Amino acid sequence: MLDALIIFSFILAGGGIGFFSVDLLPNTALAQVSNREGLSLVTAGFGALIGMAFGLAAQTAYRRLEKQVRQMPVDILLSRSVGLVLGLLVANLMLAPIFLLPIPWEFAFIKPLAAVLGSILFAFSGMSLADTHGRALLRLINPHSVETMLLAEGTLKPAATKVLDTSCIIDGRIEELLGTGFLEGQILIPQFILLELQQVADASSDQKRVRGRRGLDILNRMKESYPERLVIHSADYDDVSTVDAKLVRLAQEINATLLTNDYNLNKVASLQRVPVLNINELAQSLRPAYLPGDYLDLKILKEGKEPAQGVGYLNDGTMVVVEEGGNRIGDELQVVVTGALQTSAGRMIFARPKSSIVA
Repeated sequence: MLDALIIFSFILAGGGIGFFSVDLLPNTALAQVSNREGLSLVTAGFGALIGMAFGLAAQTAYRRLEKQVRQMPVDILLSRSVGLVLGLLVANLMLAPIFLLPIPWEFAFIKPLAAVLGSILFAFSGMSLADTHGRALLRLINPHSVETMLLAEGTLKPAATKVLDTSCIIDGRIEELLGTGFLEGQILIPQFILLELQQVADASSDQKRVRGRRGLDILNRMKESYPERLVIHSADYDDVSTVDAKLVRLAQEINATLLTNDYNLNKVASLQRVPVLNINELAQSLRPAYLPGDYLDLKILKEGKEPAQGVGYLNDGTMVVVEEGGNRIGDELQVVVTGALQTSAGRMIFARPKSSIVA
């Protein structure tokens, strides 16, 4: 509809100009015309054809401009609009004195020409400056304006809230992970997780009591260090019996990410399409990759399954089986990696003492 309106407007304007342009002909030429109305209709037809051509060009240019505007980021569109308005305002203020000058009638065309050229010049200058300094101007007005607009249009995605489970809290690595700054978003602790931690801390078993109190101490330290990020959520589900099911349901309802190191909970949540961050998987991915021929400084702690084997551990807990290291228990020596094996329980590295290879 808009395309047809644009083309029809140009056709109507071209036909009108052609129809009334006959009056601009010299009187000598008009005196030779026998049918003035017919000439007006002919010129109107030619004007309408020329207007249709201009209308098609204008319609194509409008659609291209519309497509560019739709694909343009919101912050750039807003900054260019502000630059355009400021440029036109400056142009009108600076060109106003020109219209007050006593210019002869023969040169009166200079005034509208200067107004048009000046407006175009300052409009493009304002848009160019907006492209260069627009983001800085918007950030100066409102430090969060650009991010807010990008979030609203979907260019940026907000950081998802992280829901912690009991095993992740007791594990303790979440506190160090928060300290590194790699974990974004709010950290949410459901009330039923606190209740479970309290029950573990009050258990009759000494081992459980130690784990529960450790988890509560970690939460208290995190609350003191990150008071704005740690949130206690009061949601609970009486119709759900297990804590794991409550965690999955809460994460589904608030579109949160579940943070855990429980293998079974990880699988159940993934089956229900809940995003999961597993700390154990993160630790596995961050372990250095040792290739055959790499050297390690290792302390032999115990014998292996074979009498000639010795076993040591790296700082990340990776077990290293050292051939010909059974008689070196308690010694620190340099070993050479000969191979590695990935098992369901973790990674195992095989090595030999460097001295045995040199010999």
